[in-house]
Amino acid sequence: MKYLSEYRDPQLAQTLARKIRLTATRRWTLMEVCGGQTHTIVRQGIDELLEGSIEMIHGPGCPVCVTPLEQIDRAVHLAGRPDVIFTSFGDMLRVPGSDCDLQQVRARGGAVKVVYSPLDALTLAERHPDKEVVFFAVGFETTAPANAMAVAEAARRGLRNFSVLVSHVTVPPAMEAILSAADNRVQGFLAAGHVCTIMGWTEYEPIARRYRVPIVVTGFEPLDILEGMLMVVEQLERGEYRVDNQYARAVKRDGNQAAQDTVNKVFELRDRQWRGIGMIPGSGLGIRPEYAAWDAEVKFDLAGIVANEPADCHAGEVLRGQMKPFDCPSFGSRCTPEHPMGAPMVSSEGACAAYYNYGRFRQGSPLANPAMTLPILATT
Repeated sequence: MKYLSEYRDPQLAQTLARKIRLTATRRWTLMEVCGGQTHTIVRQGIDELLEGSIEMIHGPGCPVCVTPLEQIDRAVHLAGRPDVIFTSFGDMLRVPGSDCDLQQVRARGGAVKVVYSPLDALTLAERHPDKEVVFFAVGFETTAPANAMAVAEAARRGLRNFSVLVSHVTVPPAMEAILSAADNRVQGFLAAGHVCTIMGWTEYEPIARRYRVPIVVTGFEPLDILEGMLMVVEQLERGEYRVDNQYARAVKRDGNQAAQDTVNKVFELRDRQWRGIGMIPGSGLGIRPEYAAWDAEVKFDLAGIVANEPADCHAGEVLRGQMKPFDCPSFGSRCTPEHPMGAPMVSSEGACAAYYNYGRFRQGSPLANPAMTLPILATT
């Protein structure tokens, strides 16, 4: 625990919180992009600790949450085919589609298998040459290199019974879409450190200049987030708008060139639908034509499967930072982790799941389960 406890020291957290409160001359509205950061903020009570100085709103950085409904329906369709072994990370199995989820397909006899790496799916394809093995490739820039490597490796081995259902999205276009909206309230961003370990932060620099918004690349532990918040507030108070790097122990300005080369070899930029947000031009990755033999959408002709999101689910407003989970009329009643209406309630990185699991059932209420509160808020 040595390397974690250093970033969870409650006294240092209190010191950083005091610096933020002393530095902020007004209440600033910041957005953390990553769902992992959302869970740290809500679990540790960081937002409550800084109430009055900082309002934290939660962004679209949960890969499970933003996977579009029609892509879930396509996954369900493939998983129900008798000739297919459908493979996925476990967090996608309970994400609701239009009619059912992958877990329900498995309960009905579908060959749905949880894997821990896309290379595990490649191994399945080698062991079952009589089946088509499909891997569900979701996520941001962070997971794209491993999925690209799996496609390239399948091509190298000549594995024609392996393909990938791709739903990759990229962060910078989503940040621009949020900042361009007429009802945008974001004044500063905490950027996701793990994305930047791959891509660096050069793509954020024109965004910071164009929209006059400070962006700080930040880690995921409580002290990372508090220090990142302080760095954003210091820029805002000085009227500065640039990209700073709080997560220097992991992130370099130009990222990981080898990982970027692997991604660019297999994928190309595409327009991509985001669940709850809609189409964002140039915000996704798709398999290049030279690797079409391993593209599940091409192999199984899935273009005809389309879907409309349920009108009574407010997941999109939560993902755009326009609504807190407890403002949703279905939160904690019709929508729970056991019976989710939208992906943010079922995903381990979803904002609705964070508020539900850590007891934030209504604004201003004390935590419903104080035993789950970690040291930062407990020592206030």
